[in-house]
Amino acid sequence: MCGIAGLIHKNKTVNIGQELQDMLQALKHRGPDSTGFALYGEGHDDNFIMRFKVGENVKEGSSAVNEGSEIYDSRKAQVDKCLIELGAEVVSEEQITPYSFKYVLKYDEDLMEFSKKIESVEMTEILSIGKSLELVKDIGDAGVVSEQYGLNKIKGTHGIGHTRMATESGVDIRSAHPFWGYPFSDVSVVHNGQLTNYWNNRRALENKGMRFMSECDSELIAVYLAEKMRKGISLEEGMRDSLSELDGVFTYLVATKDSLGMAKDTMAAKPMVLYESDDLIALGSEEIAIRTLLPQEIDTYDPYDGEVKVWQI
Repeated sequence: MCGIAGLIHKNKTVNIGQELQDMLQALKHRGPDSTGFALYGEGHDDNFIMRFKVGENVKEGSSAVNEGSEIYDSRKAQVDKCLIELGAEVVSEEQITPYSFKYVLKYDEDLMEFSKKIESVEMTEILSIGKSLELVKDIGDAGVVSEQYGLNKIKGTHGIGHTRMATESGVDIRSAHPFWGYPFSDVSVVHNGQLTNYWNNRRALENKGMRFMSECDSELIAVYLAEKMRKGISLEEGMRDSLSELDGVFTYLVATKDSLGMAKDTMAAKPMVLYESDDLIALGSEEIAIRTLLPQEIDTYDPYDGEVKVWQI
């Protein structure tokens, strides 16, 4: 079933982590397996924020915990070596969990080659690279993930998130949403639905040099949009193309450094409720998510079938 949510404050910075947490927690019943956040904070003008992991979540009490920590340390050391070889300068680093890290770094070369080098380390995945984007996802509901990663401390203008009920792939971080729009900085996607032409499109994109890190059909949307942007097509135009080029039932949200967008397929089978004012846009699979921000009487509506909308800060 899954639930998606997004919001954008056009004119101010807020505690975006807390607001998105509240929206996603209200949608917990739609998907308790994993939760993901793509938060757009105050960011860095000159530096990239890189969120990455070197393994999967291992339950406490498991015999694999201690062994896993040693493996994670080894993989992290290999990532550090790759960064030196790439000529990237690490400004700061933070270990969030035994397998998850946040680096702030300086890098001026091609992000695709950079990503390939880092992800050549076994079981290592870049979750996001951006000047303002911080993408976090893990096993558990919104409250659990937010507390684990300290997300309620992140100030920003907009974000998108996802609560997942696993139907097409396993319950793990790799298959959780959001997905980064590799290889572009500050692009993320969440999706509710099912794509029926996933494998044909995936093979075509892989033949063009694009990478996939999971077998989750939702990742296709992020990779699809990234490949469109590689060819100079605007984000909104790529989203409109997706309505005819991606088969299935889907509603998805996409965010960039300064915008939030939504697309709904021509059958409009997957729900989306929208609130729109001069200052705030809020969207969710159910109105209950929007009510966490606006408990008073408000007007909402369901976007039309085949509708694409983009809002700017």
